[in-house]
Amino acid sequence: MPEMPEVQGLVDFLSARATGRTITRVSVGAIAALKTFDPPVHALQDATVTAAARYGKFVDLACGDGLHLVFHLAKAGWLRWYDELPKTLIRPGKSPIAVRVALNDGSGFDLTEAGTKKSLAVYVVRDPQEVPGIARLGPDPLDPGFTREAFGGMLAGKRTQIKGLLRDQAVIAGIGNAYSDEILHAARMSPYAIAANLAEDDVDRLYEAMQTTLTDAVKAASGKPPADLKDAKRAGFRVHARRGEACPVCGDTVRSVFFADRSLEYCPTCQTGEKPLADRRLSRLLK
Repeated sequence: MPEMPEVQGLVDFLSARATGRTITRVSVGAIAALKTFDPPVHALQDATVTAAARYGKFVDLACGDGLHLVFHLAKAGWLRWYDELPKTLIRPGKSPIAVRVALNDGSGFDLTEAGTKKSLAVYVVRDPQEVPGIARLGPDPLDPGFTREAFGGMLAGKRTQIKGLLRDQAVIAGIGNAYSDEILHAARMSPYAIAANLAEDDVDRLYEAMQTTLTDAVKAASGKPPADLKDAKRAGFRVHARRGEACPVCGDTVRSVFFADRSLEYCPTCQTGEKPLADRRLSRLLK
C-alpha cells in the first residue's frame, strides 16, 4: 500500500507534469471505484489542473471551476503515467484500470488496482473535505505544527497498542503498516507497547524516529516517477517485508507476526528484549 512518502512523491510528480494541462477525458473502467455522482465525473472535461496536494494518503488534483479529483489508492492501487496515453479503449471489468485521465498534450494516467479485493476510491468533489476519509484525518506527522508536545498529548491516556495507534488515520495521517514497522524499529520499541504506558524518554525516542524515518522516505521518493516509487520504498526498509533477513542494526533475524490480512515485522533484540512475539494465527497469549 502506498503511504505518505510515496503519495507525496506522486503529488510532486503530478504537480510538475499535470499542472496547467487541461483534462480532455475521464474514462471509468470500474464503476465501483467512483464514490460520488454530484458533480458527475464528466464535469472534469475541459477543466484545467491548477494544483496537486496530499491529504494523508489521498491525492487531490484541483481543477478549474472549483472541482477536485481526489483518489485513494488503497492496498493494491497505483498510478500509471504515460507521456503518450494509449489509444486503446477501456473495457469495464476486463482490465485492472479503474479510471483513465487524458490531458490535452497527449499525456495522462491510469489508476489501476490489482487483486480481487477492490478498495481504490475516486471522488469528484467541490471541496476535499467532502471526502469522508479526508474529513476524519488526524494531523500530518511532518506538519510544523505537529510538535513533540502535540504528539505526547495524543498518546496520553490511550490504552492502545502503539502499532495500531500509529496506523490510525484519525490520530495521525499517512502512516500505514510499512512505515509504522520502520518507525518502531528505529525507536527500539515493541509494536505491542501501550501508548499510555510510555515514559517521556520513550515518547521522545518515538517522535524522533517518526520524524527521521518519514523525512528520509519523502526525500527518497522526491523526483522519482511513479514507476520507480515502489522499488525506492522497498529499498529503504530495514525490517518491514524482510522476514528471515538479518537486522541491519544488531544482526538478529527479523521476525513476523501474522494477522488476517497483513503482517508486522520487528527485530526481537532491538525491540522486544530478545523475546519473540506470538504469531497471532496460533496464539493470543502474548499482549
